[in-house]
Amino acid sequence: MPEPILVSIAAALAAKGATGLYDLVKRKFAKDPEAIALLTAAEAAPEEAQPITALAERLHEAEAEDGEFAEALRAEWQKVSLSHGSVSNQVTGNVTGKVVQARDIHGDITL
Repeated sequence: MPEPILVSIAAALAAKGATGLYDLVKRKFAKDPEAIALLTAAEAAPEEAQPITALAERLHEAEAEDGEFAEALRAEWQKVSLSHGSVSNQVTGNVTGKVVQARDIHGDITL
């Protein structure tokens, strides 16, 4: 299973929601017909998990093969995320208390 961030990137690519990100990946995959087929399949079914996961797995492979691409992909994703005002909440390890994940909170939180 690929990292959640790669699944998010794959979903954004499928929806063509980030032009710079899409162009970067399309250039990387240009000489790889199988990778282009995965990108095309994800675009054709942006709401389906299987094509998105397959594309995310190929992105993982591409990152492992090419460190410069990995850096460029993560940097472009960060630009996209920040420009859309998104929030990325992650909780790892054992949680023994309460966790609140939120974006904008105006006022108090009572648990």
